[in-house]
Amino acid sequence: MSSPSTRLAHIGCGAGFAGDRPDAAIALVAALAERYGPRYLFFELLAERTLAEAQLRRLDDPDLGYATHLFAFLEPILASCLTHGIPIITNGGAANPVAAARRLRRELESQGLEAKIACVLGDDLGDALDGTVATADWLPADCPRDEIVSCNVYIGAEAVADALREGANIVIGGRLADPSMVVGALRHAHGWAADDWQRLAVATAAGHLLECGTQVTGGYFADAGRKAIPDPAHLGCPIAEVGSDASLVITKTPGSGGCVTEQTVKEQLLYEVHDPSAYLTPDVTLDLSRASLETLGPDRVAVHGIQGHPAPATLKGNLGLRGLWFGEAGISYAGPGAVERARLAMDILRQRLDDRLPHLQPHFDLIGVASLFNDGGGEWLADRLQDTPAVEDVRLRLGIVDRDREAVEQALQELEALYLNGPAGGGGVRRQLGESLRTRSFLIARDRVTPFVAWQ
Repeated sequence: MSSPSTRLAHIGCGAGFAGDRPDAAIALVAALAERYGPRYLFFELLAERTLAEAQLRRLDDPDLGYATHLFAFLEPILASCLTHGIPIITNGGAANPVAAARRLRRELESQGLEAKIACVLGDDLGDALDGTVATADWLPADCPRDEIVSCNVYIGAEAVADALREGANIVIGGRLADPSMVVGALRHAHGWAADDWQRLAVATAAGHLLECGTQVTGGYFADAGRKAIPDPAHLGCPIAEVGSDASLVITKTPGSGGCVTEQTVKEQLLYEVHDPSAYLTPDVTLDLSRASLETLGPDRVAVHGIQGHPAPATLKGNLGLRGLWFGEAGISYAGPGAVERARLAMDILRQRLDDRLPHLQPHFDLIGVASLFNDGGGEWLADRLQDTPAVEDVRLRLGIVDRDREAVEQALQELEALYLNGPAGGGGVRRQLGESLRTRSFLIARDRVTPFVAWQ
């Protein structure tokens, strides 16, 4: 627990992914506004493939390429954050932070507001791919260059802290590592050095606990009949209280739904951590192996025992690759004999594809019988069909990923043709075709990447 003389910084997460709920941040900002000391709000809006999708939008229109719903999160809280001196940090700039900042400037002007906007850049290594092989010797040797859509490195807190020290009200980045937004805020709030590994570890733990938003306040924790949480339709955003003494407490928006307990914090603390004793981030190597939790009161959990070690010599990069097409189609069967009719439809479709498009590798599910547990070879489905399940609501789903767009389209048409050429009672056909973006990771020496701040 913090001593009375400890200076507290308060950091709230208003979104844990691009599809989160924009309204939740409004109550969060109101709660932060009532607190004393440094206060910050951040929005985590990037996933691995999100950045590649954003880059495609930027290629189509140079004024786009930021997170699709970025302004749904920003617009309702801009005035309040500026009034109360709460800096906003986000990686929602995605593939085009500068374009996001330009639009934000227009939005501020329309509201009669003034703000200092900083863009954190340097994560995008796409320009290096236009030169000789030597300029991008960190690429995987077998990576097809002509299929690369995006090439970004997870960068750390340094430029975020610099921007805040220089008075930024809003910091917009691209591939800022999720917890690094919190590390940058805490380095600014408490003046922590870039090599203060112990304090940076606590800051990173705070960022890791907050970065997925309401997961730590009960959202992903909820499990009907096993782990009940109050008012799950109105989950509160998480808040970290981090002291100058490196104390850490997790809480949430007062009066909101959900909960913060030792159980919710434990689950999030280990979420996506490959090695609890050596979780590699751009800022520090985080050691959670001796972490312990303490309940301080309702929705207040302290985190102790966090350890830090020097940051790794390399940074992780992420490539977004195109070149594949994903097609998906489905048709439903209901009533008596639904499973048998859906199975017949699948057999017909499989034979038609074997005859006409033998180079494709279709994947079949019978939703209601075998889908989530189904494997690529269909062994789970075949086993389930040994004894026909008593199900009267089944949907045949076809999924295909291939380079041959025309062939995938033909396969989807074969499923639609089951309306008249398949078993009785088929209906509700839906089909879609789009690019299938995939990702590849790589490591690059830290000194090959230079993050920097650009003011807009």
